[in-house]
Amino acid sequence: MSLVLLKCGGRVAAGTAGHVRALARDGAVCVVHGAGPQITTEMERRGLEVRFVGGRRVTTAQGLAVVREAFETLNQRLCAAIGPLAIGMMGDELGLPALHVPELGLVGEPLPSAPPLVVAALAEGLVPVIAPLAAGPLNVNADDAAAALAVGLGADRIVFVSDVPGVLVEGSTASELGVDEVDELLDAGRFEGGIVPKLEAAVRAARLGVRAEIGETAVLP
Repeated sequence: MSLVLLKCGGRVAAGTAGHVRALARDGAVCVVHGAGPQITTEMERRGLEVRFVGGRRVTTAQGLAVVREAFETLNQRLCAAIGPLAIGMMGDELGLPALHVPELGLVGEPLPSAPPLVVAALAEGLVPVIAPLAAGPLNVNADDAAAALAVGLGADRIVFVSDVPGVLVEGSTASELGVDEVDELLDAGRFEGGIVPKLEAAVRAARLGVRAEIGETAVLP
């Protein structure tokens, strides 16, 4: 059974339902979503500090409560948009494993895993829609969570869907990038913000045998 892991950012989650349904007609699909803009808006509304390090959100206990609320709301909306095949899941309730990253607060670096509830849902032809929290609970970057699950589940492809067409290199969208080239560009500081964890996650997945695509850009091993 072919499996596609689709990761969608909070800005585009509502518009990915059709894409998910199309993929599900050809094989198994698992979705991991973010909720970055929604989390930031609510944290600012509550007067909480919004801070990122290397594209990853620094998360306090108060911030984690906001993260969970935003994930729950977006997860429900995305499942409703996808339709009856979708089954919403919170990562911490699945027991997603992660290494605590104390310098970022209540944040984890996810480890590859194949949660039994996800495996069972896929076997039944359902579409797991997963919010990226890890056991703890810990906040986990959605790109990192998607890559870890793609590897753990043995996915054929991981597709990162965001509000950009692909990876911009010198002003143009690259059709493909090798993992070593990406490493060099990252080390040279050519990227910043949210694209950094996306590229790192794509490289990690590609090196472990999962075909990785960021929009129109293929990340090749």
